[in-house]
Amino acid sequence: MAFQTLTLDVADRIAVLTVNRPDKLNALADLVIRELGQAIDELREREDVGAVILTGAGRAFIAGADISEIGQADPLDAKRRARLGQEVFRKFETSPKPTIAAVNGFALGGGCELAMACHVRLASEHAKFGQPEVKLGLIPGYGGTQRLARLVGRGRALQLLLTGEMIDATEAHRIGLANAIVPAAELLDRARAMATAMTANAPLALALCIEAVNAGYDLAFDEAQQFEANAFGLAAATEDRAEGTSAFLAKRAPQFRGR
Repeated sequence: MAFQTLTLDVADRIAVLTVNRPDKLNALADLVIRELGQAIDELREREDVGAVILTGAGRAFIAGADISEIGQADPLDAKRRARLGQEVFRKFETSPKPTIAAVNGFALGGGCELAMACHVRLASEHAKFGQPEVKLGLIPGYGGTQRLARLVGRGRALQLLLTGEMIDATEAHRIGLANAIVPAAELLDRARAMATAMTANAPLALALCIEAVNAGYDLAFDEAQQFEANAFGLAAATEDRAEGTSAFLAKRAPQFRGR
């Protein structure tokens, strides 16, 4: 599929999806969000893709929403935009294939929200994170109020949301918003290495891990453990489980087929 605002490169079962509006700091115009939705739908279905890396062109990951569009929105249009963004970002979060945000620069507003929707966030030393919507008389609308609190805790999330402050990669890593800080020149290579390590594992087991974490997060602990036990049972029924355990006992590399 051809995109106007994104570039897509697939090699060795790893897709690198790049938001490509460097002159606008990769701002999330409506078209960008729609194309992100189309792209993740495609990548979730492609048999030659096992993991997705999301990044931005130039000096920004995504520097927020396109204010020229948001500034003209009436209440009903604003709600529609929020729901569309939430739907698209949720597709990254619930992808059965690992999604890694390679945060190369500014991840503000919707950019921070999209990074949080990915399973893992690697930040270059130049990365900046923030939810500055209150400075515009708005609040995050793409899941930011919910994911930020879940990642960094209620008090720290409220501090960031209510001040609109921007934090650097070191602070993001300290509070758990970023998984790791990586030299800028190595960011994509490190993201690819992580994706390669993930895709070496059984695809159905990866998908079940993601589903168990997502589903269990909002359940009572006993219910979450029951969900995990059910998922464990499903994994045990797969051909990949038979291959993985046989390969381990035979001291050879497994050949997983996603079955």
